Amino acid sequence: MCQRYALPDQATVEREFMPSRIWWSFTPKYNVAARQYVPAIRWHDGQSEAIMMRWGLIPSSAEGRAGESPLNIGADAIMGSLIFRKPWLEGQRCILPMSGFYAWQLTNRRYRQPHFVRLLDRAVFGVAAIWDRSVSEDDDVIESCSIICVPPNDLMIQIANTDGHMPAILRRKDYSTWLRGTPVAAKATLHPYNKSGMQAYPVSPRINSTAPDDSGLIQAAELA
Repeated sequence: MCQRYALPDQATVEREFMPSRIWWSFTPKYNVAARQYVPAIRWHDGQSEAIMMRWGLIPSSAEGRAGESPLNIGADAIMGSLIFRKPWLEGQRCILPMSGFYAWQLTNRRYRQPHFVRLLDRAVFGVAAIWDRSVSEDDDVIESCSIICVPPNDLMIQIANTDGHMPAILRRKDYSTWLRGTPVAAKATLHPYNKSGMQAYPVSPRINSTAPDDSGLIQAAELA
């Protein structure tokens, strides 16, 4: 799954996705965590729209109450989920931009060593997500999202040996299909990313806390 990730600067993200309408405003982050507001791209009224959404999906039926608000959903579990089935069938798909994400490896000493995972040839990439809109009794609107995960490739099996999934990283040519295609066409874009285009390396255990947020978090560190 994906519990924490890094976010590039706004200008780099906009060059990658070229949204038609821009409503977001954000700065680089190295420790994006649950319940934070994150940039997302979705298709709305015939145009790509760049907005901020809460990470951790709150279904429309919750009427603004957060509850568990899951961060992730496996691609194979969407149709069987009471939370995700409706927004999926209604085409409420979005893309979350990232520069990398974190994964934890359980060592022989039973220590969870964090790693930073990135792509070798793309400074920013898009991850598939589902969004929903929830309205409270006071008419407060919360738009939120969850990342879609797929089975791990060989690199992620080696690194995240306690986790059975990885984020669904989209190929550039699949951005439009994911946002605008039918559910069948969109699902066909979800697959493990080629391990030859990825790199993972150990980083400081400071990432185990949600408090720090600096570039040192993604710097390579000695193995514990």
